[in-house]
Amino acid sequence: MFGVVPKVLWERRIPADARNRIPLALRCLLVEHPDGLVLIDTGIGNKENEKFTDIYGVENAGQGGRTALEDALGELGHAPDDVRWVINTHLHFDHAGGDRCRDPDGTLRLAFPNARYVVQRRELDFAAHTNERTAGSYLAHTFEHVPFELIDGDVEVLPGIRALPTPGHVPYHNSMLIESGGETACFVADLVPTSAHLPLPWIMGYDLEPLVTLETRRRLYQRAEAEQWLLVFEHDPVTVAGRLGKEGKGVGLVKPITLG
Repeated sequence: MFGVVPKVLWERRIPADARNRIPLALRCLLVEHPDGLVLIDTGIGNKENEKFTDIYGVENAGQGGRTALEDALGELGHAPDDVRWVINTHLHFDHAGGDRCRDPDGTLRLAFPNARYVVQRRELDFAAHTNERTAGSYLAHTFEHVPFELIDGDVEVLPGIRALPTPGHVPYHNSMLIESGGETACFVADLVPTSAHLPLPWIMGYDLEPLVTLETRRRLYQRAEAEQWLLVFEHDPVTVAGRLGKEGKGVGLVKPITLG
């Protein structure tokens, strides 16, 4: 998760277990919009086998055979059928794995049957043509048979919800900007997976183009700090969000929002 950053440094921020794994969230963002509920990313889903679940230490079970995402929606008074839009930042299994779900009889179906699914056109093409480097993250059953509506580049998907291209992790990754009431939040997805990754060179080994990630972050940080965006982290297990401010020679979070 930290690429070339030495473990002696990153483990001060997020300690690893005996198998060298660190705790990570699978945080999805639900937006209450006049056009209906919008779900940005869908987590890891329930389609993978026991070996996969053990390797990654997945804890995603909800009540009564449901997923944790379904339980979270239920706590807000919603069901999967209530979601009207699903927007994927990219199609890796931990971001789009919940687009489809597996029923007890093994049948795969859309997890949000009344939703319109949205993804970048070139990201779908990139996911469908893998190589030895990318095949482990793009699992075909994640995105095959999903009736995507395709977008291209920087585009407003709905009023106040914009797809912002943020390449580096993968070439056609996008973050999501949400504007409402004079405030702007940015769901940064895998551009900055956790708050521990805020230093510019702290880049994942999973990133296909780390130098592109570096420059994408630099540009986004400048704008986010100037416009006081609230950055929302998808994989941070403790820190949900925060605004950027100066921290020594780099950047840090001002009054971060944390769980508990």
